[in-house]
Amino acid sequence: MKRVAAVPDRTLENFFKTLATLLIGVALGLFATYMAVERGYGFGAVTAGAWTAWPKSGSNEADPYARAVVARTGEIPLGLAEGLMFVARADDDGAPFDPKCDYTIRGPMPPTRYWTITLMDPHGLLIENEIQRYGFTSAEIVRERNVPMDVIVSASARPGNWLPIGQQAPFIMVLRLYDTIVRSSASAIEARALPAVTRGRCA
Repeated sequence: MKRVAAVPDRTLENFFKTLATLLIGVALGLFATYMAVERGYGFGAVTAGAWTAWPKSGSNEADPYARAVVARTGEIPLGLAEGLMFVARADDDGAPFDPKCDYTIRGPMPPTRYWTITLMDPHGLLIENEIQRYGFTSAEIVRERNVPMDVIVSASARPGNWLPIGQQAPFIMVLRLYDTIVRSSASAIEARALPAVTRGRCA
């Protein structure tokens, strides 16, 4: 006699294999999307030393990942004619920021009408601190001769342009250049055109 029960069993086995493959594909896709949205503004990143920018995030050419970041955070990115925003998540050596360490942001700045440097948490929110100092602007910073930017980031008070970390929470640095000659469509920017981010002593 012929066995007819084997065919349904194989069909059911193929169904579960297909379902498992689809679920794995969906999970991997969601994970990749989450990582892309969590770490930046999608594709088209331009890196200069510790700094990374996504020039097209504020334009009609923004990719779906950049649009997802804007929708999630509610941020209004700078338009092509307004300026450029850079984000640093690690120092010039590539080591992630450690809230127990001091950092110096020092060096040149591209010709720009106005700039700001802000300390934020990884989700783009301001970090609370006792003196309510969240950043510096080019109009208020105390300058050294021939040094456009010289800022110290530390959990403890420091002389000069001190930017407090707050409760030693994870942080990122955000540099915004307004009305700058750095083109939003630039595919590369020299690292020496932006201030260096170096780590100092650690607690």
